[in-house]
Amino acid sequence: MQGKFSKICAKGGGAFDCYLVTPKPEKPVAAVVLASAIHGVDADMLAIADELASYGFIAAVPDLFWRSIAGPLSRNDPRAAQRAQPRLEQIKAGEDDMIDSLRHLGTIPQFNGRAAVMGFCYGGPYAILGPKRLGYAAGICCHGSEMRDYRHELVGIREPVCLIWGDKDNRAAADVLEAYRDLAVRTANVEVHVFPGVLHGYMMRASPSFDRAAHAFSIKRAREILGGLESADR
Repeated sequence: MQGKFSKICAKGGGAFDCYLVTPKPEKPVAAVVLASAIHGVDADMLAIADELASYGFIAAVPDLFWRSIAGPLSRNDPRAAQRAQPRLEQIKAGEDDMIDSLRHLGTIPQFNGRAAVMGFCYGGPYAILGPKRLGYAAGICCHGSEMRDYRHELVGIREPVCLIWGDKDNRAAADVLEAYRDLAVRTANVEVHVFPGVLHGYMMRASPSFDRAAHAFSIKRAREILGGLESADR
């Protein structure tokens, strides 16, 4: 299943591109909004969106970098890392884009009103911020980076949050993984999975770090979480 690019009007003015895949279900379904890595809405992100949509969910991938250097950038393009800085400020600015993306989903008749965030690398924090304060019903984080600054945001979240890393992820220090594991033990709605031998970027088929088993597990958990959002219609 393949989608198309749409323009979403930003709350503060302007508009940004969003890849949108909309199946034609018999009844309203849940949606997933993918928060990309620093490479943007590239072929890897489109493939993941298409894969999730093939299971009957609406999938959207907004361009979170439209304010600076819009569009996808290759893995060897230094501008990819540059446009993601300063990280905390950029993530904060992107909160509005995630809200606007959710609002746009509300115009789609097939949407049941409940959506999950699935964040990758740079976009990982939105798996926590989405259900914390952006209106999302769940969060899934795959090899999230700079996650040390967001652990405290899990306090008070009642929605399901799933965080997945490899133990060889060079963007996730061992003490960060341990802190999240400890929190998951004490928090019923938070789950943490750490795969042995898996590197940063395991979800991306174009990356040398791609790991088929970890990718399949992450898609499976996303499907299960999204399936849990199917019970509440608009």
